[in-house]
Amino acid sequence: MSIQTQDWVTLVRNQVAAIQGYAKVLVDLTVGSVLRAVVEANAAVTVWLQGLILQVLAITRAATSSGSDLDTWMADFGLTRLAAVPATGSVTFSRFTVTQQVVVPLTAVVQTGDGTQQFNVVVDTTNPAYSATLGGYVIAAGTASVNVPVQAVTPGAAGNAVAGAVSTIVGAISGVDTVSNAATFVNGADAEPDTAFRSRFIAYVASLSKATKTAIGSAIASVKQGLTYVILENQTYAGLPQNGTFIVIVDDGTGAPTSTLLASVSNAVDAVRPVTSTFYVYGPVVVNATVSMSITTAAGYTHQAITAQVQAALLNYINSLPLGAALTYSRLAQVAYDASPAVTNVTNTLLNGSTADLPATSLQVIKTTANSIMVT
Repeated sequence: MSIQTQDWVTLVRNQVAAIQGYAKVLVDLTVGSVLRAVVEANAAVTVWLQGLILQVLAITRAATSSGSDLDTWMADFGLTRLAAVPATGSVTFSRFTVTQQVVVPLTAVVQTGDGTQQFNVVVDTTNPAYSATLGGYVIAAGTASVNVPVQAVTPGAAGNAVAGAVSTIVGAISGVDTVSNAATFVNGADAEPDTAFRSRFIAYVASLSKATKTAIGSAIASVKQGLTYVILENQTYAGLPQNGTFIVIVDDGTGAPTSTLLASVSNAVDAVRPVTSTFYVYGPVVVNATVSMSITTAAGYTHQAITAQVQAALLNYINSLPLGAALTYSRLAQVAYDASPAVTNVTNTLLNGSTADLPATSLQVIKTTANSIMVT
């Protein structure tokens, strides 16, 4: 039920009418009189009290509270706002002289050209250039560059640097001259906004005491922002029917979620799964996409700059495809045209060497790299 409020003028008018209606003798309620001043003071206090009541109403309902008030409200139900996610990606350290071996240490820091965002080099034990003994990534003698994973120092969407923005080495690395990022960093996210927090709360409440797909989905979504998932029931990973078993395919946008993340998702699912059921959590199988095309650019534009824009647009589009989504061949030309008004024609488009769509099953996600996209 909504609260009916009155403004100051209405409050004064109603009080004057009530006094005149009940008074036995004539009373002076003209503007400036003592009784009129008392009535106006009462109306001002009432307006203030109404404001306090509305403020209390706003912060005691999830639908109208915001910020820290919403956090406090949700905490009573054991639900917390998802934290900001730092942007991650790959940068290329290069050098002009390749006669000796050099190491990019794990302590290395790089930043955007304007200095607003910094990124730390992080460990990737699957990277063939990584050396635990040397504490970094090795650029072997005769090799000009090495690709290294980095993570934004400050979590949030501000760390989503466009391609080429990361161009400065903080301090100096002996034997290394330049750094750059070929692909845009797109996976950084600010702390969960109020609207998403409220929506997740609704899903959370709807899932309580229910061993359903909704409950499992809510548990997965509460692990981390940016997760996509598929739940397949009564089957094994190989696709064979098996009642009482379900599998979860989860991705964090990279195509290769870490073992730590998979374990966190598994623990969350285990807390809400149906009794006597068995389940398994897997990362997706990556289907690699290679794209080649030729474009024609309008007069007055630098062709090389436009091809770089088209390449970046294709890279971002393909890597944003969700689990199980196919890559449509005809969409590639559309992405190229949308990348810049300078693109006047797109020809010779090939997707994995053909002109057919690239399919993906529920177990798969399609990804690509800058080196797999050739735009001429």
